[in-house]
Amino acid sequence: MHSVTPEQTLAEPAMQELLNMLGINVEYTRAEGDTLHYVGPDGTPETVVDYAGGYGALVLGHNHPALLDTAVAFLNERRPVLVQASRQPAVDGIAARLNDIVSREFGTDERYFAIFSNSGAESIEVALKHAEFDRVLRVRSLLEEVEARIAEVSAQAAAGTVAPPPGADGDLLTVLSGLRRDNAEAAARPPVFIALEGSFHGKLVGSVQLTHNPSYRTPFASMAPAARFVSLDDLDALDRIAEETRAVLRDVRVVDGVATVVERPIPVVAAFVMEVIQGEGGIRVVTPAQAERIRQGCAVLDCPIVVDEIQSGLGRTGAFFASSQIGLAADYLTLAKGLGGGITKTAVTLVAQRRYRRDFALVHSSTFARDGLSTAVTTKVLELLEAENGAAYLRAKEKGEKLAEIFHDLRRRFPGVVREVRGRGLMLGLEFTDQSHAAAPGIAGVSANGMLGYVISGYLLRAHRVRTFPTASAANTLRFEPSLDLADADIERLRVALEVLCVVLRDQDEQALLGGGAG
Repeated sequence: MHSVTPEQTLAEPAMQELLNMLGINVEYTRAEGDTLHYVGPDGTPETVVDYAGGYGALVLGHNHPALLDTAVAFLNERRPVLVQASRQPAVDGIAARLNDIVSREFGTDERYFAIFSNSGAESIEVALKHAEFDRVLRVRSLLEEVEARIAEVSAQAAAGTVAPPPGADGDLLTVLSGLRRDNAEAAARPPVFIALEGSFHGKLVGSVQLTHNPSYRTPFASMAPAARFVSLDDLDALDRIAEETRAVLRDVRVVDGVATVVERPIPVVAAFVMEVIQGEGGIRVVTPAQAERIRQGCAVLDCPIVVDEIQSGLGRTGAFFASSQIGLAADYLTLAKGLGGGITKTAVTLVAQRRYRRDFALVHSSTFARDGLSTAVTTKVLELLEAENGAAYLRAKEKGEKLAEIFHDLRRRFPGVVREVRGRGLMLGLEFTDQSHAAAPGIAGVSANGMLGYVISGYLLRAHRVRTFPTASAANTLRFEPSLDLADADIERLRVALEVLCVVLRDQDEQALLGGGAG
């Protein structure tokens, strides 16, 4: 393996130190499909099967030839990359194609407006901003309606034609002044966002508040509204949140010359944000029953549902949208990662027409969103995925079933090593049993320190030239997110590597696990 030079450590030194410690500080020099190439310290060329897949971004693999041709042709033609505030029919084409897919997979005629950005975290930020923009405008509209009625009744009160409510403390003008004060306070309440325990939605100022892992979130807790987290095992918490966050505007009605105060509920929860397969939370899958319970809870909360398809979308699970497989038609859908084909950085937030606010474009923008190069690549990505009636989605399903069969077989054969298999299609998680009380002190130590998954991934790379990583918030779970064109030979290579790994853990062979294997 290559050593890290002092100059390299100037770029994210903590990450470089971790790579160094695990012995995976490899400089890859070429890539295609699911294969990475590097040169070993002795000059020997090495190939690695990449199951990390750019954390899910490489749906079509590294350097897909059609995507390379698209990018090269675009640049050779000297086409403009950045021409903001101009007609961009290719962008409209992407939005139209995504709408066709939504219509097909969710069986809906509703159209979705597309807001483009540059990364997954930014697409979440867009959804949060739009949802809050919509909530504020709804509250403001209701407040204006109530204020107009209070003003009308105030004029009647001044003329002495309306009596105050029975038992009122003071005259009617005093009562109405109190209503205005209470309403201003209620309308100014900060928003509440809800997310699932185990969630990961990014590390920007807003999105990190929806990321459950406290090590990412708490250092920045004062910078944005904190989210309320609910467990998939206790979705009745949504009803409790509805009670706890209830807010009203106090309106007035006049009946038979007497004023009556009535309550008008206002939305406080801006959005429920969720992944249907929790990527960094351990590849945990939301069931159809859980999705329906969430939908019911959000109806009571009067809040939209934002489904984060950044890692699960673009065919990885056997359908373009993983949420379509559990019947969850969201108000917002966020896409990124694979949308750029592993070549460009692009993202999109889809907003249902019933929620969309046209004025949002006046308060939100992004310099590099909708750029010509990424638009051209994304157009080709969608073309490849949708070709032959979506044959790519069937490949993802079939390849995923082969991998899952291997994982389940290992769980049956090594029950003390493999704890659980989770996921769908080519978004799979293999959870290893905690080894904190293992007989081998070295293995017990790394497990107790939360490093077992990282050490296992280091072993797989060094000893078997298989590359994968643990999920961020469930470090005993390895993720497997290869391309939709994963070769059978690469599946077999993984099978052999994992079987040897399970023997190593079963036999507590810490020298093999920690000492480097094949080198």
